[in-house]
Amino acid sequence: MPNRVRKSGSPESRKAETGAARRSSNGSTTISAESYSGGSDDLVSLALKACLIARDAAANVPDLLTNSSRMAFLAIKDCEKELDLIERQIDELLPAAITRVNEARARQLLSSLKSTTDLERIGDLVMSVALRVQARTTKMATSDIRQLVEMSSVLRDMLDLIHRGFSTLDLECARKVLQMDKDIDRVCHALFQKYLAESMSRSDPSGFEVLLMAQALERAGDHTTNLAEDLYSLIEGRSLRHAPKKRGTP
Repeated sequence: MPNRVRKSGSPESRKAETGAARRSSNGSTTISAESYSGGSDDLVSLALKACLIARDAAANVPDLLTNSSRMAFLAIKDCEKELDLIERQIDELLPAAITRVNEARARQLLSSLKSTTDLERIGDLVMSVALRVQARTTKMATSDIRQLVEMSSVLRDMLDLIHRGFSTLDLECARKVLQMDKDIDRVCHALFQKYLAESMSRSDPSGFEVLLMAQALERAGDHTTNLAEDLYSLIEGRSLRHAPKKRGTP
């Protein structure tokens, strides 16, 4: 799968993943609901497209943090709107589509619905980070920027693996994502420990804003692990979330 990350400031935006996509006047990708008949292939393609859009959003966070890029902010905003649209379309079209497929295909369609719900939430969380960066009037500490960039980069790689995993039904992608979430948690916890140890002054809310951004990225990572668990369930036919706990040796 070629790297189709939407680069902020690039002369060309990311290409549409399905033939039913169209270009809006501002160069972003939108979806024509009228172009879809509710077919199962179309809905699965939309869910896969949503993975790439969420990855695009995460991929633009480092540029926004390090360069205060206006183009990166607009790209993230565009991604958030696209994810909202795709979630609504799948929610509306899935009931009719699921009545015309066998059990295995129905399971895949339900997985697509659950996935787009998590991906839409990831888009919201990344957008919340972008809005906080955009609203700042003072420069963040270099160390804070570095750690937030690390979190967003791991999130981008996790979403890339999710797309690959659902495209090829590769269980190893799900395993890698579940492991990578620990890296996001580690950086988030380090930021919280740093600011709690420094006893932030109430008159300086900048540290609190950094923690809110870190928390949003950490929650986006949690939603990505939900996607990995859904991928595992789709492939294995059983859920990791309700797996029985191992009993201790008597």
